[in-house]
Amino acid sequence: MTSPIVVVGQGGREHALALGLSASAPVVVVPGSPGMRTAPTAGFGVTISAGPLSALHPSLVVIGPEQPLVDGLADALRAEGLLVVGPGADGAQLEGSKAFMKELLVEAGVPTARHGTFTDVTAALEFLHTMAPPYVVKTDGLAAGKGVLVTMDLEEATADVEAKLAGTAFGQAGSTVVIEEGLVGEECSLLVLCDGTKVVPLCAAQDFKRLGDGDAGPNTGGMGAYSPMAGIEAATTAMLLERCVTPLVEAMVRRGIDYRGVLYAGLMLTAEGPKVIEFNARMGDPETEVVGPRLATDLAQLLTEVAEGNLRSEVVLRPEAAVCVVLAAKGYPSAPERGAVLSGLGPDGQLGQPLEGVTIYHAGTTTGPDGQGFVVNGGRVLVVTATAPTLSAARAQAYAAVAQVHFEGMQFRSDIAAIAADREDPQ
Repeated sequence: MTSPIVVVGQGGREHALALGLSASAPVVVVPGSPGMRTAPTAGFGVTISAGPLSALHPSLVVIGPEQPLVDGLADALRAEGLLVVGPGADGAQLEGSKAFMKELLVEAGVPTARHGTFTDVTAALEFLHTMAPPYVVKTDGLAAGKGVLVTMDLEEATADVEAKLAGTAFGQAGSTVVIEEGLVGEECSLLVLCDGTKVVPLCAAQDFKRLGDGDAGPNTGGMGAYSPMAGIEAATTAMLLERCVTPLVEAMVRRGIDYRGVLYAGLMLTAEGPKVIEFNARMGDPETEVVGPRLATDLAQLLTEVAEGNLRSEVVLRPEAAVCVVLAAKGYPSAPERGAVLSGLGPDGQLGQPLEGVTIYHAGTTTGPDGQGFVVNGGRVLVVTATAPTLSAARAQAYAAVAQVHFEGMQFRSDIAAIAADREDPQ
């Protein structure tokens, strides 16, 4: 019997990884959610389990979320002799501490925003008052993508600094803040595989962090994404790696950090050139839900090479475009409400009336009280992804799928990839 690949996590990113990996091996998601179960079709199936991981005798473990990485899960699993995709706790500090990330960027000579790191309110506010709007205030620690304030209002920025450093906003995660200049340009998420020394890019995507259309409302974990990005061709990707990623990896090597996993480079393409907004220590979410479907290369082979420290396969992308739209719960992101019943899905968790090129990834669902159907069980509930020959067609198909799904209080953006699709087809 083929040993399974284990994916750690329970969100849309992990569902996308599981489906991609199931082309090559049986996949177990720990802890996963019921909507991820998939019967074998062209490949293998996806099941869920409560673990423990070692009892599953995995051929490979892929850690999805950031918190287990920061907590050292990859270190513990490697100590048991398992092949693992995901950095140890030292490398995961890239995401676990924005202050550490900025320190490493400066050391590596990677372009980033002017910034300062503070634990003292008075010093932080003095620095804040030297900045010009937009003001950017970030919690140092993990905050599920919600610890960033971007505002034109100095009074609002001041109040945010005070709340974070007082511990009232994000507790210990906010006890240190990073204040930085707001960068102007087009955002780009570049997902890169790293085997400890070598880096290989997957592809670029653009995500949408704000809750509402037109980038209105609070920051979220992500409300949608699309790929490819116009103008991000092979030559551009090579330049982004040379300026923003390779120097960072070299700096980690000098520090003795053996980083085997995914580097998520959040970049701003400014008039002065690319600058790093952030680095995450894992696959992006919801970027994975548009990057994964575009991969023609065997994902299991690529990730096994990452874990072994010997990346050698070429990444090949399908020519299709992909667009995903996140369906979020009522009250998200501040106080998501659970329990609403979903309609429009079949027993397999996919659309009741299937549409070509559409896949539903379960980000925050569980089965109903009677074990039937699905109910809301998280802030981001479903990620609806469509692939098609053009961005415009993928976007249209994604929103046609969204129209089939309903639950009380459902929130989603109606403008995901709209500007990019208009550029592709100005008519």
